[in-house]
Amino acid sequence: MGLNQPVKEILIARETIEGAGVRLHRAFGYHEIPRFDPFLMLDDFRGDSPADYLKGFPWHPHRGIETVTYMLEGKVEHGDSIGNSGIVGAGAVQWMTAGSGIIHQEMPKPVDGKMGGFQLWVNLPRSQKYHVPRYQEISPDMIPVDTLENGSKVRVIAGTYGRLTGPVREIIVDPECLDVSVPANSKFYHQVRPGFTGIMYVFEGRCTVGVGDPVFLKNRNLALLAPGTVLDLTSGEDGCRFLWISGKPIGEPIAWGGPIVMNTKEEVDQAFTEYQNGTFIK
Repeated sequence: MGLNQPVKEILIARETIEGAGVRLHRAFGYHEIPRFDPFLMLDDFRGDSPADYLKGFPWHPHRGIETVTYMLEGKVEHGDSIGNSGIVGAGAVQWMTAGSGIIHQEMPKPVDGKMGGFQLWVNLPRSQKYHVPRYQEISPDMIPVDTLENGSKVRVIAGTYGRLTGPVREIIVDPECLDVSVPANSKFYHQVRPGFTGIMYVFEGRCTVGVGDPVFLKNRNLALLAPGTVLDLTSGEDGCRFLWISGKPIGEPIAWGGPIVMNTKEEVDQAFTEYQNGTFIK
């Protein structure tokens, strides 16, 4: 990679099975921590066959993290141990702060035979691991869209882009979360905030990033960018679409036990003990 290349690392999403047998592609996860701090995992659960995802994610606990579900097609029906329930449909977002602990289920449902979206896990700092659980349910019409002069479209889910601010608010890691579509053979620029982690995940089309010695990215390719650099992107002949995610690193120890992410192994063990004896929900 050349001196003008902002990309530090490229990953290819790998196939894996989660939940009750959901086939998905993991862009990064346990084996990549803490390189993507404050982010823990990004799953791409777009599927061509309902059999790949219909078994879903039955009842399971979370503590110490936030989960972000962004739907492209189909829907996910969710319910939890404290009486919340609802549907995340195409174009909608659910930002769930598990905090001190929640037990929930997420069951994918196709619409017209189609299903797909993403789930991002965001870490919480020690001071917020026991935050009261909450949801931010964002419908498609709540997400502002900026259309640029070259036809690029930016859906602003969290953070600020230009004069637009996303509807997801009061998140401790100060995230940016954008859904960016760039038409064929066009440019797109975006600043990686100094001191912040910046990630782009391509899910449609192709593009190159950087100048002089650009890197090539296509569907299910993820790029980690250096803090303070500029994303200098040129789309391919079919254009491209990608998720842009950035956040402020936490820089604390990570102890990860399945759906529980704390700072020490003892805290993870305590969470599972509480889950087994019925004292998990605070």
